[in-house]
Amino acid sequence: MTSTAATLVETLEDLGVEYVFGYPGGRVIELFEAVPDADIDLVRPRDEREASVMAEMYGRLTGDPGVLTGQGPWIGSIGMIGQMEARLASSPMVVLTEASERGEYSTLAPYQQARGDYGGFSLPDILDGVSKEWWFPRTPVETIRSTQLAFKHAVAGRSGPTAVILDGNAITAEVPEDPTPRAWDAAAQTRTWDAAPTATDTAAAVGVLESAERPVIVAGNGVHAAQAYDELAAVAETYDCAVVTSYLGKSTYPETDERAAGVIGSFGHEGANRVVSEADTLLVVGCRLNPMDTNWQAPEFIRPDEQTIIHADIDTRNAGWVYPADVGLIGDAAETLAVLAEAGSGGSSNGWALERAAEAREWFDAPECTDDSAPIKPQRAATAIQSVVDEDTIVTADSGNNRFWLLYYLQTPAVRTYFGSGGVGGMGWANPAAVSAALTTDDETDVIAVAGDGGFSMTMNSVETAVEYGVAPTFVILNDTSLGMVRQMQHEDGDIAGVEFHDTDFVGIAEAFGAVGKRVTEPSELAGVLESAKSADVPHVIDVRIDREEDMAETLSSSFYESVGGLHE
Repeated sequence: MTSTAATLVETLEDLGVEYVFGYPGGRVIELFEAVPDADIDLVRPRDEREASVMAEMYGRLTGDPGVLTGQGPWIGSIGMIGQMEARLASSPMVVLTEASERGEYSTLAPYQQARGDYGGFSLPDILDGVSKEWWFPRTPVETIRSTQLAFKHAVAGRSGPTAVILDGNAITAEVPEDPTPRAWDAAAQTRTWDAAPTATDTAAAVGVLESAERPVIVAGNGVHAAQAYDELAAVAETYDCAVVTSYLGKSTYPETDERAAGVIGSFGHEGANRVVSEADTLLVVGCRLNPMDTNWQAPEFIRPDEQTIIHADIDTRNAGWVYPADVGLIGDAAETLAVLAEAGSGGSSNGWALERAAEAREWFDAPECTDDSAPIKPQRAATAIQSVVDEDTIVTADSGNNRFWLLYYLQTPAVRTYFGSGGVGGMGWANPAAVSAALTTDDETDVIAVAGDGGFSMTMNSVETAVEYGVAPTFVILNDTSLGMVRQMQHEDGDIAGVEFHDTDFVGIAEAFGAVGKRVTEPSELAGVLESAKSADVPHVIDVRIDREEDMAETLSSSFYESVGGLHE
């Protein structure tokens, strides 16, 4: 017989787990003791917050569950940011944690006790509010089966986070050799099957698309989740569609392609929003159409009474959730798009899609993108970043003004080149996400993290993690020495407390971590510094001093968003 902890690590190996992201503590120490003997790499950042984001990004990039582990009180608190992002951004994740119980001492005055009974707090309740599913097994066999089920449910249907709370006695006890009920083979137990739309619904969608004169595809994060990039391109070609994306769907379709029209939404491209409003048919794929996507329900934007809506989603509840759908296609995005491409004989091919997409792409540019003034215009900074992004580069974008400047002016040249924090939209996401991407992609892939000075400061320990693990992402700070988005919400009659930051020496911090730090104040220098950083074999932190008076909301708010009052935050 072997211990449950050792068997659990063997289960992770059987399931092909490459990395475990976490921090040792509590009863998960038993797992950490077994990891060195396994063919699994442990990535231990400086805290559970960063570990949770790294696990979420791994799941988002690969489609396989990112594994997060750590002591229960911290997984249920600072480790929640990545779990919340995984839930709302549909990223597969498995959390292996524990309740910090103390065996026969658990009913006494508690210390870190998270079982949920008298005197402690309830980790199960906390995880229940975020996880797709969770388990609290109390025996060795239950622990093994629960872990297998956690991997299965993390990717079944709409992906998301699942959790197993390890009980002290169960994780340390030995697994019976011939238990009843049995724990089955891990690979067999975790197998899932992709769903596809019915023939009737497919035929209805094909009929609508073939008769459409102005068809537009709205591609969301579901296309990333299914890695349905080729299938999306095939449908766009088959039915002569223009293609727009949601924020989370950015880079599901190359934004340099002749059919690409940009990103829709409140701070999306004006051209993309206009294309959607002019469409007679909308094929929405893997996008739930949240308020940001829909310009907060601007009545002239999407109009179900005048437009035909085909909504494709892996969850039957999501099709027609926000707007009534004329046709629902329920299934995995890759399966759905493949069926549509194969079943169609072509659209009207009247030239509308290519003409309107070309006009819409003009919104990726603005006079400020070539402005030589200092401080550096954020539009110019985004353009400089774009100049070093190719099909082998991944950009991770944080929250705040910086992500919208980047969304608007970085024109992605290929699929899977841009990922942003847009599920829960937490600040501090870009740094650990970039380290995770650098660790889990091949050596030919470059990674650039972009954050404001506020978001960068939250997780700048990620720079040290990159140095420790020998990867070299480039960290770009669009620095306005403030919480820029909130500061720009101030009214003339008063200030908002807490929006101004101390001018931090990020160059010194980078060098203390073992990275290279650069401060850039002249626009003409930025592209060269970025190129040098990208080609280096050590992490670079680039402190870009941007014009803090360039108002993001005033500059980028779509006309549809303004029509409903703007700034619904």
